[in-house]
Amino acid sequence: MGRVIRAAYLRVYLPEREAGRFDPHVDAGHGGALVMGEFGVWRESLRNDAYVAEWSGHRWVCPRYPRLRMLEGLVAFRNAYPGVAGSALAPERVVRSAAAELERLYRVRPDARSHILTSSWHVPLRWFAAFDPVEREFVTRRDGTHTVRYRTTLGSALERLEDAADVLEEAGFDDAIVEPVHDLHEWLAEFPADVMVELDYGTVAESFSDGELALDETAADIAASLEALREGDFDLAGEHYAAAASRWAAAQALTFSN
Repeated sequence: MGRVIRAAYLRVYLPEREAGRFDPHVDAGHGGALVMGEFGVWRESLRNDAYVAEWSGHRWVCPRYPRLRMLEGLVAFRNAYPGVAGSALAPERVVRSAAAELERLYRVRPDARSHILTSSWHVPLRWFAAFDPVEREFVTRRDGTHTVRYRTTLGSALERLEDAADVLEEAGFDDAIVEPVHDLHEWLAEFPADVMVELDYGTVAESFSDGELALDETAADIAASLEALREGDFDLAGEHYAAAASRWAAAQALTFSN
């Protein structure tokens, strides 16, 4: 039996007053049966419910739109891997069907968009650039396990990502490094100004011991690396980035394993 894929999430929450009517999402925890559908295997509930959070004295809602995310993810995967490997995992007829359904959905709801980015097995290091290290929370979940979470305003996230991209460009990094930061900035910039942005380690936290999570300061390492680059200290920048990258190396390696 294959391993259940662990995932981390970047979520965008609307103020409750602007979110509309959604039932709160009930997390299935470690249950969540695998379901085979027309677009592959899916473990997540397909209910159109939402994550609900209390933060900074307000209540926030992140719509899940699972069907939309499933369709977008399949089409994006096929676009990213157009060769033989991509067609083996996502046959052309399945992708055409998903794209057609996605087009119909956009016609009915032109404003529809996913509020959640998902990363398998690890947290992409560029996500940390959107957060200040002081925004880190070491969270105890209902089952007694622990995770790490960051929350911030959209304005702060956009400002930090723009600054990070500028620093990387001025330091001479090529497009392969800078463009993913720009892409993340562009994705967030399309949301209303009053939203909240959350980085949640999700089930990826299970790859680490409680002690490792408690000592995890990846956002601080990324911030320090960027600051060192700004000052022209490439050696110090490399040390901080290496610390962050090594912390995630084992988890990220699972992304490329069978």
